[in-house]
Amino acid sequence: MSFLDILAIVIPAAIVSAAPLIFTALGGVICERSGVVNIGLEGMMLFGAFVGAVCMHFFEKMHLGAASPWLSFLIAIVAGALFSLLHAMASISFKADQVISGVALNFLASGLALFLTKKIFDAGETPMIHERISKQDVPVLSHIPIIGDWFFSNAYATSYVAIFLSVVVWYVLYKTPFGLRLRSVGEHPMAADTMGINVVRMRYVAVLISGGFAGLGGAVYVASISGNFTHATISGQGFMALAAMIFGKWHPLGALGAALFFGLAQSISVTGESLPFFKDIPSVWLLIAPYVLTILALAGFVGRADAPKASGQPYEKGKR
Repeated sequence: MSFLDILAIVIPAAIVSAAPLIFTALGGVICERSGVVNIGLEGMMLFGAFVGAVCMHFFEKMHLGAASPWLSFLIAIVAGALFSLLHAMASISFKADQVISGVALNFLASGLALFLTKKIFDAGETPMIHERISKQDVPVLSHIPIIGDWFFSNAYATSYVAIFLSVVVWYVLYKTPFGLRLRSVGEHPMAADTMGINVVRMRYVAVLISGGFAGLGGAVYVASISGNFTHATISGQGFMALAAMIFGKWHPLGALGAALFFGLAQSISVTGESLPFFKDIPSVWLLIAPYVLTILALAGFVGRADAPKASGQPYEKGKR
């Protein structure tokens, strides 16, 4: 197997694995740019995966066909946003410690999703989904020599949507008045308040958008990778997306690049047994590789990344 053949296997798998991380990391960027730390991305992603899996199952029974996953994505976005409202209320309105609120949300999501799964299906997992997103070749672009096979062949549409939304989020944050207001409440909320910006409202909006993105990430993971929801469907992907956000220095395009890097590590853990060099490595090493790389990336770069100045600080009007 040549090096180009190896890349033709690894790169498409990396893009597929990265898509849920990209969605969730973008949500984290928006939330933390407003000054709210969101450790609860894992829980929001998990809850979105649960809602997405349940909706896809019942939409299949309604014979909605290929529309099932896409309708489920919309519902997962709403569910993730509503679930994130708990974090917004605790950290913004009640001024609770944002890290503790996020951790509590992770525990709540895990317990609630498993409880509802057992109540609905009388089992510890949802049924397997048959109407999943199909892999497709991008017209014209897939015929480009070499690059077409790597980036535009046998891929999910959600991967391209994730990359497109990364550019959209970058444009909104850095090229629109809304983005300027959002970043201002994360850097200096008192100055933003004196300029007439409603700090509380902006932070609420940011947290809700963050939950919607994370819920979408969870549902996409179910539709493209896992095929159903179990207690182990989302096992660290939310934290990996959080790491991608930090590794990407709280920038949408930086988070995109970091998520693709972590997606590459995940793809190698899946496809490694079919690759010449990696097939001799014990499978358990390949499985833990994405998490080890996450730790190494944070250890090497988090000290050089500057978070928004007011990140993690509850805002009280009139107080410095």
